[in-house]
Amino acid sequence: MKFEFNIEPVSQTRPRVSTKPYLHVYDPANVKRYKSTLARLARLEMSARGVKPLTGALEVEVIFYRQVQKSVSKSERCRRLSGAVRPIVKPDVDNYTKALLDGLNGVIWADDNSITDLTVRKRYAEKGRIELEVREVN
Repeated sequence: MKFEFNIEPVSQTRPRVSTKPYLHVYDPANVKRYKSTLARLARLEMSARGVKPLTGALEVEVIFYRQVQKSVSKSERCRRLSGAVRPIVKPDVDNYTKALLDGLNGVIWADDNSITDLTVRKRYAEKGRIELEVREVN
């Protein structure tokens, strides 16, 4: 199954800790909002396809497209959009991945522990988006 989410990727950051009204750990607001938006978009897609969350062994391929920074020159912008320059800046690809996998738990897959193979790429684009392909492994 292939999915395309027209949403700017957000990386998983360190959880926050609060002692009010009791000791608890929580995601920062932007990460929480990203995960819920991603889950909502995926739920709509899964519902439209009439598919339930996958439970077997899964192979997942993800491409995170991040927007080119506005501060770069026109020539550098063209180089980045053509793929000649890759995004070797923060956030790290593993932090993008963690937020995505957690956000899609219970929606595309029952639990991300069923993912046995994972390929992840980070690229530049005009607008941020996420392309995801999920395959069941026999």
